[in-house]
Amino acid sequence: MTEEAKQWVAVTVLVFRGDHVLAMQRASTEAAGAGLWEGISGRVEADEDPLAAAEREVLEESGLGVRVRPRPVDTYAARRRGEPMTVIVFRAEHEDGEVVLSAEHDAYRGCALEELSALGVPPRLIEAVHRAREML
Repeated sequence: MTEEAKQWVAVTVLVFRGDHVLAMQRASTEAAGAGLWEGISGRVEADEDPLAAAEREVLEESGLGVRVRPRPVDTYAARRRGEPMTVIVFRAEHEDGEVVLSAEHDAYRGCALEELSALGVPPRLIEAVHRAREML
């Protein structure tokens, strides 16, 4: 595969607890997106199913017990440090536990939908939160 053909695949998981969604602030030491508020996210590893990646990322980044819904909420093209990336967004429901931050994040909070814009959450992700909220 040539460098031009490289395409990252990532997942973002929107964890709901009631009518609030978990927002995570990327650590100031992160090379990509330092300080950005987002859902739980990470790259899909080689030969890994995106749903399995979503479940793995939630556990690694938050320690929470969740139920990830298998049907994606959204999929979109983005760039990570100038390289093309496809992002697959999933919805999850909190089942148990409290957030234990990994080194990838500096802070977290449970947010009502209207709070996300004030945190600077990317607009495409806010759209996905709207869609995810309506999934029953």
